[in-house]
Amino acid sequence: MARFRLPRTTFYCIPAPLIFENPVCSFSSISFKTHLQNDNFSDTKQQFATLCSKGRIKEAFESFVYELWSEPRLFSSLLQSCISTNSVFLGKQLHSLIFTSGCSSDKFVNNHLLNLYSKLGELHAAVKLFDRMPRRNIMSCNIMIKAYLETGNYENAQKLFDEMPERNVATWNAMVTGLIKFGANEESLLLFSRMNVLGFVPDEYSFGSVLRGCAHLRALVGGQQVHAYVVKCGFEFNSVVGCSLAHMYMKAGSLHDGERIIKWMPNCNLVAWNTLMAGKAQNRYFEGVLDHYCMMKMAGFRPDRISFVSVISSCSELATLCQGKQIHAEVIKAGASSVVSVISSLVSMYSKCGSLQDSIKAFSECEERDVVLWSSMIAAYGFHGQGERAIELFNDMERENLVGNEVTFLSLLYACSHCGLKDKGLGFFDMMVEKYGLKARLEHYTCVVDLLGRSGCLDEAEAMIRSMPVIADAIIWKTLLSACKIHKNEEMARRVAEEVLRIDPQDSASYVLLAGIHASAKRWQNVSEVRRAMKDKTVKKEPGISWVEVKNQVHQFRMGDESHPKSMEINQYLEELTSEMKMRGYVPDISSVLHDMDNEEKEYNLTHHSEKIAIAFALLSIPKGEPIRVMKNLRVCGDCHVAIKYISEITNSEIIVRDSSRFHHFKNGDSIQHKFRMNTQ
Repeated sequence: MARFRLPRTTFYCIPAPLIFENPVCSFSSISFKTHLQNDNFSDTKQQFATLCSKGRIKEAFESFVYELWSEPRLFSSLLQSCISTNSVFLGKQLHSLIFTSGCSSDKFVNNHLLNLYSKLGELHAAVKLFDRMPRRNIMSCNIMIKAYLETGNYENAQKLFDEMPERNVATWNAMVTGLIKFGANEESLLLFSRMNVLGFVPDEYSFGSVLRGCAHLRALVGGQQVHAYVVKCGFEFNSVVGCSLAHMYMKAGSLHDGERIIKWMPNCNLVAWNTLMAGKAQNRYFEGVLDHYCMMKMAGFRPDRISFVSVISSCSELATLCQGKQIHAEVIKAGASSVVSVISSLVSMYSKCGSLQDSIKAFSECEERDVVLWSSMIAAYGFHGQGERAIELFNDMERENLVGNEVTFLSLLYACSHCGLKDKGLGFFDMMVEKYGLKARLEHYTCVVDLLGRSGCLDEAEAMIRSMPVIADAIIWKTLLSACKIHKNEEMARRVAEEVLRIDPQDSASYVLLAGIHASAKRWQNVSEVRRAMKDKTVKKEPGISWVEVKNQVHQFRMGDESHPKSMEINQYLEELTSEMKMRGYVPDISSVLHDMDNEEKEYNLTHHSEKIAIAFALLSIPKGEPIRVMKNLRVCGDCHVAIKYISEITNSEIIVRDSSRFHHFKNGDSIQHKFRMNTQ
């Protein structure tokens, strides 16, 4: 490594300290010995360390200045305190005092200085110090390797690692962890293997790091091999390794094995509970997350920000607004209402539960906003069909000098596609790539295809899929297939459906979309062929399910559902609503029914779609004047969209329906866009 050829006297020529004023002008060896021989010196060091641990750096220095000069290694406690208080300026003043005291050649003190600069992001200062250290040891090199890796300088870290004549387990741990941080998970596993071949016995940090790499790769077999080695080395009951093992199994899709690891742990701490809840959430067992959250509290553990993020995210997916509000109250009680990651989860939760106003309130009340929080609010506007608001918020974010990331632009593109803002959406796609230098992912291309498809530019959308630099998946082709249905392009639909089914032969949605396109053209023979193909390949259509939360209880409905205790009352009310709707001009869209049956049967099917049943039940159960929020796993059909407008007018209700794509708001007989504004200053 190149050395800095600077005169020794010019290194950190800092003026006389502004905070640390040295009251001792001269010291004799007699005074040093007096202090060192004092019986209370160990107590004095303890008092000094206590002050440093509390961040009272100046007081510690002034009270124990004689002890510092008699035992220069005590400077390490002051330097450590500077790290915990993020005090670069004080750290540099201490460096000046260490230099003038003549103990700058001490490896122990130098390593603490090196650690201070690396932890506080002062890489340039760390490199200067390291290059001028007269004596280095393994610890010095380990600190520098971590410093390089923390700042993204992998090449210098690797070079220093290769040049080291001697290494210890911490050296290997630093490199393995650094590789994982860079996303080089395969390389980290190879390095871990090489470490074992050379005879280095892994510790809990080695295992924790390599298991994180296996988790990122979802490498179940590799993780199982590491698990066997964990048992061999006697770390199977270590809490850090146990949580890493559980995380690896659950990330790799083996939820049962992950749960079993947690249950085997002798001491199930908060980290273990959080690992379990996060694993449940990742594997979409959201009810299980809520159950474990309650069990964790009953066991006497107080939730932290990680707990809150998992449970709030689960409320988002389940669309349980009442439970989400209860968790929000617990967040406030726990003092976590200023944690940005928790606020981001709350913004998303309220949005996905249909309460955009609460999302705005949570966002507005947060003073320290990061890019993730801004992106969450932009996504919330887009999810509720408020593309212009999403764009305004992005402009506010830029005025705050915050740079958007891939997620920010994905949220913007989604908002533009669902509001028909084709030109603006394409402009944001170009801005992301050209102005910000971000690499477009498959999700971004899917949004652009949706944007073009909704606007009727089907040929452009297909050309983009076939020319993009990433491999197309079934979702992007299904997005185009859905656009073919909207614009009744039967020829392209056949071609696109073939692409989807080539990738995923069991995808029922593509068969249904294709059958719908044929049905719209009254090509019943083609519809029958599609259904026959589904039967031959044992493909089952995903049933439409709608659910609504009433008094903290979720009620679920399917088409023609008569299993609910109030089904007779619901059906009678639906008939009354349908009759009133027809009197006001509603005409059932029987063309959306994919079966060749008589019109009366088609009308009955339409009347008993799951979302209509859920809305009827909610109108019978929820106090008048309260918004009705219904969730559905599939897209709302065109007939239901029109019917809900009439229902909102007849009942004078605000009805909010979340389908697989976005939210639809209905009030006074129309689909509405909320006029919410916020103060982002």
